[in-house]
Amino acid sequence: MDVPSFYRASAQSDARFAPLSGCREAAVCVVGAGFAGLNTALGLAERGLRDVVLLDADTVGHGASGRNGGFVFGGFSRGEEALLAELGPERARALYQGTQDAVELIRRRISRHGIRCQHTDVGVLWANWFRDPAPLRARQRLLAQHFGVQWDWIPAAELAERVRTRRYGDGLFERNALHFNPLDYARGLATLASGLGAAVHEQSPAVALERDGAGWRVRTPEGEVRARQVVLACGGYLAGLRRDVDAGVLPIATYVMVTEPLGARLDEAIRTRAAVYDSRFAFDYYRPLPDGRILWGGRISVRDRSPQAVKRLLYRDMMKVFPQLEGVGVDYAWSGLMSYARHQMPQIGRVDEGLWLAQAFGGHGVAPTTMAGELLAAAIAGDDPRWREFGHYGLVSALKPAGFLGAQLSYWWYQAQDAWKDRRERWKA
Repeated sequence: MDVPSFYRASAQSDARFAPLSGCREAAVCVVGAGFAGLNTALGLAERGLRDVVLLDADTVGHGASGRNGGFVFGGFSRGEEALLAELGPERARALYQGTQDAVELIRRRISRHGIRCQHTDVGVLWANWFRDPAPLRARQRLLAQHFGVQWDWIPAAELAERVRTRRYGDGLFERNALHFNPLDYARGLATLASGLGAAVHEQSPAVALERDGAGWRVRTPEGEVRARQVVLACGGYLAGLRRDVDAGVLPIATYVMVTEPLGARLDEAIRTRAAVYDSRFAFDYYRPLPDGRILWGGRISVRDRSPQAVKRLLYRDMMKVFPQLEGVGVDYAWSGLMSYARHQMPQIGRVDEGLWLAQAFGGHGVAPTTMAGELLAAAIAGDDPRWREFGHYGLVSALKPAGFLGAQLSYWWYQAQDAWKDRRERWKA
């Protein structure tokens, strides 16, 4: 469902790129101008490979990359404890550090190139929805001991001063984090890549992918690209070019709304300028915007909803946390599709000779897509083997259509567990 978002309405850049017309040769053709594709194309151009073509079926950042909550922090959808169990301490730490490095790369690009994306570099708060502090203490210890990352403890009374609600207990503060307007950042990356010689084409859906001698041919309605190598980076907006690639992910919807400007009422609820999310599986995430609005997101579903339905759901969620904001207006509400793999990790790597993949970032993608772009650019431009570290999490079937039912039932199950734990704690209190 394509509806106006706050990001579009407040865009700092009106950069547009012409559709592909005619035939052309390229070293690399990247399909999908979301963060994964943009970072790959820019990474290639920065490494001196100018003969790059980037195609998008719609516009730059049209999908999840331009619709998400705008949180920029380390880690993956797959939890750190699971990474340790599956990969061992050395490999798990290396992958996690890659996302930490990606956060710093995002900072450098914003600063060095003056990307106007309303970035607010003041960290992210993880607020405990429950009373039991043990899960927070355990995660704080695990991150410090195994990943070299220090999240600061925020006692409940101090958190309540920053976030004016009785809903939370204690919290953790992640300093190496920021939030921004993701659509503006995506357009900034496209402009940078174009300025370095990459050819960016919007309104250019890839309708066919075929072998062409030692390379590939990507056809669009008005043209084609003959490339030695191709990168598929379509996320939840599947291109239908390779059955095994599309079969590897579930497109899952999530929801976002933005309030009217709140003026002085903003500080009645949020006195920090950090972004916030809570400790439930089915968590809320929100952040104050520079013009005094609140962006609020949450929930996942196997289907899109109308803006009116999104507004009703998320407004009700916001009232559970900030009842003092009752009556505030909501100016924007939208949904978008994320791509999830069954193993909850990105699918990054080579799927055929000269054919590369970056997808399944699962709602935790700004830093990992940046990491993916760097890994693929380094592999293609310099034969760097680091992409193989994602080999444990390969292109596995998402078991569609049963996978959609499984994903929805799993979400409802964890949501019910959250609610049961919440009620049990209140009964004991």
